Amino acid sequence: MDAFPIAVPTRRLLAAGLLVVALVAVGIRHLQARGGSPALVVAPIRASPASSARTHVAPGLVVDVEGAVRRPGLVRLPSGSRVADAVARAGGTTRLADRSAVNLAAPVSDGQQVLVPRRGSAAGTGGASAVPGGAAPSGPVSLSSATAEQLDALPGVGPVTAQKIVDYRTQHGAFHSVDELDAIPGIGPARLADLRGLVVP
Repeated sequence: MDAFPIAVPTRRLLAAGLLVVALVAVGIRHLQARGGSPALVVAPIRASPASSARTHVAPGLVVDVEGAVRRPGLVRLPSGSRVADAVARAGGTTRLADRSAVNLAAPVSDGQQVLVPRRGSAAGTGGASAVPGGAAPSGPVSLSSATAEQLDALPGVGPVTAQKIVDYRTQHGAFHSVDELDAIPGIGPARLADLRGLVVP
């Protein structure tokens, strides 16, 4: 009779354990032979539509505000702004400003000069004010700040030529001399002679 009857099952368990260890070792070697440890797959991070969308920036205007304002010079305005917006951005008018000579409701364009005349100045006599009913202006019109409607009221100008004057001012900046009108199509020497005394730069 065997003195240790439990030895046979113990040996069987030991043999089974060794077999499991051997299978694990074979599996590890198999993985290493195929290229090492399994690769870690990381899903790409997708940006949310709100963060990836580009912010739309509306185009702006650069306007030169001169005359009787508190901070004359260049101001930046959003598209669709009016003369009132340009004057406000320049600090508002001074006590010497002739507000009645400025059409605050007129739209402004990029590169335009807005001139706020002082009381008693030549440019302030209707130079930047609206001309009601298309009547002839009562004083010299500022070529650098007048609206197309004000230029249209000048004798022999008309709406087409008035728009050409505004476009020229937008491209080249403020007028420095009345003689610059000669560069605008539709204004010849005779028309220029008629406008002298009616307009100022």
